[in-house]
Order: sequence, then structure tokens, then C-alpha cells
Amino acid sequence: MKPYLKLKNARRLLIRSTNWIGDAVMTTPAVRMIRKNFPDAEITILAKPWVAPVFENSSHADHVMIYDSSGRHHGVIGKFRLARDLEARYFDAAILLQNAFEAALISFLAGIPVRIGYDTDARRFLLTHPVPCTPEIKRVHQTEYYTDILRGIGLRPCNGELYMKVSRENQCRAGETLRQYGISQQGRLLGINPGATFGTAKRWFPERYAALCKKLADAAPNILIFGGPGEEALGKHISEIIGKHCISLCGKTTLGEAIALIEKCSLFITNDSGLMHVAAALDVPQAAIFGSTDHVTTSPASAKSRIVRVPTPCSPCLRPECPEKHHQCMKAVTVDMVYEACQKLIIDN
Repeated sequence: MKPYLKLKNARRLLIRSTNWIGDAVMTTPAVRMIRKNFPDAEITILAKPWVAPVFENSSHADHVMIYDSSGRHHGVIGKFRLARDLEARYFDAAILLQNAFEAALISFLAGIPVRIGYDTDARRFLLTHPVPCTPEIKRVHQTEYYTDILRGIGLRPCNGELYMKVSRENQCRAGETLRQYGISQQGRLLGINPGATFGTAKRWFPERYAALCKKLADAAPNILIFGGPGEEALGKHISEIIGKHCISLCGKTTLGEAIALIEKCSLFITNDSGLMHVAAALDVPQAAIFGSTDHVTTSPASAKSRIVRVPTPCSPCLRPECPEKHHQCMKAVTVDMVYEACQKLIIDN
């Protein structure tokens, strides 16, 4: 029996989210597709705390359940506790957008009768409906990669655009943050995101970010530097080079607050990162700098995004640190190249 025939009468659906912010944003078309196919079902997204804000204000899910891996659900005992928490909700089916063995094991232990996901990570025997993860699927954009799980079980496709809605609470917090730093919300606001998780190979150079911001000063006089915990020194370094009208928010905002502040930006400049996908989902004009990562599978899925990259023999290497120690793929991207992309975005938007 095709899984859709088993699913069509489902009343309680569980979606297991991915664990990285960018990946979570790129699953939003899949979440919309699930809602479109099951308009009357009660849909719950199971997510780690740091990606939960991606879904908190979504109209395509009814609940966001926190996978508290550092607290209640920590360790082996915590996994069994999570399985019991899920079992108590009587889910009819679990759609696993995360590829890990653990995701399939927990849904199996929870006794969820229909378990759907890619047959990766040696978990095929735990899934009632494994979807083959073919080499072709691995080469498509990540948004399609996740919706292909659903096509694999016979669900009808729908609008494939990214989706994100900022809560009124976070919009108010963003406005208060700007007022706190004396930044007017009337003029153009430039956001930059000079950091990136997964190593230094993805990062354009801080001095070039600073030089670019100075060139853009007339077009966007106020600058916000975004970054997470551990990137405070990076933000401080760039803000000191730029000088006045530049505020580093590195390590000072929650993800929800950062999302709301990005929404207020007239232009966003970033490395390949989770916040790049946030800006794409919010349809904020942005220049995205690519080097070691794959601009085909993880590019920002927005018509208002422009990719800046210079092909080199060794990119994309997909490595966290430059294996050749020369960072040539990033060195080749000049300030003038990114400035030209930004100028076009300003004119077009």
C-alpha cells in the first residue's frame, strides 16, 4: 500500500526538523507541502531549541515541540524519555526531514505506526516507508532535496518558496534594539554577517567586510553586524575598523530577534550561513559570498539574492578549513566585486 493511502486519514503528524538553522529554513517548503496535503491534520514539529524560532510563527504547523538534548532529553535515558513524550501524543505518522539514525530510532521507540524518511545512515529497517536517497537527489538544491522525500511517498507538490513569518513580539524587540542604539528606521539599514559555523573556509575576510561597508556608507549609513555566541571578537574587530554608525550585535540577540532585525535591513551581505537562508526566506536583498561550499545545492533561494564567487580549481571542497591553507576561493572575491553586486541590488530594489 502506498504511504499516502495510509496517511490521508492521519490526524496527528510529526515532522522531525533538521538541526542547523540554514537547513531548517530550507525545509520550510516541505513543511508547507505537508500542510497543503493535510489541511486538517494537527502538525507538530520536533526541533532543537536553536532552530525552533524558524517555525515558531509558521501557519503551516500547529505546535513546535522542543528536543531538549542538553536537559530533559540528554543522553541515552533522555532519548527514551523523548520517545515516551512522543508516544503520549499518539502521532499517526512521522516524517523525518533529518537524516540521522537517531531520528528514525526515536520515532520507532515512540511506536509511531508510519515512519517516513530517506534510507540514509543505515536506518532503512526502522522506517516503514524508506525513500531512496539517490545520487541525483543529492545534486539538487536542498529545498528540493527535502520536498523530494514527500514526492517519494506520493504527496502533491505545491509552492516551493521559502517561508518565514516574524512574530509581532520579535518585531517590537527589533524596533527597541534599534532605538536603543539610536538607529533610525527610516533610512537604509545594512546588515552584514561575517561569521559562519563549520569552520573558517566559508568566511570572507573581516577587513574586506569593513572596507565594503565604508564604500556603501552613502547608500546605507547604518550598519548592523550579526553573529552568534563566540563571534563577539569578530564583530568588535570589524566595528572598530568601520567606526561610527556601526553596531555589533554578535552574541547579543536570540535567533528570533536576529530574524526580526534582518527583516528590517535594506541590504544584507553574508557568507554561506544560516542567516543567509533567513534573509532569503524574508526576501531581503542580499549578496552572498561563496567559496568552499556548493552554490548549486545551498544557494539562497530568493530572486533578490546575488551570489558572488570566483571559480577555482579546488572549490567547492566542502571542507571546514582550507585543505590547501591558501583560502584562494575567498581571496579571489574582491571588495569591488561584492560592491558591484550590492549596487545592482540597491538599484533593483
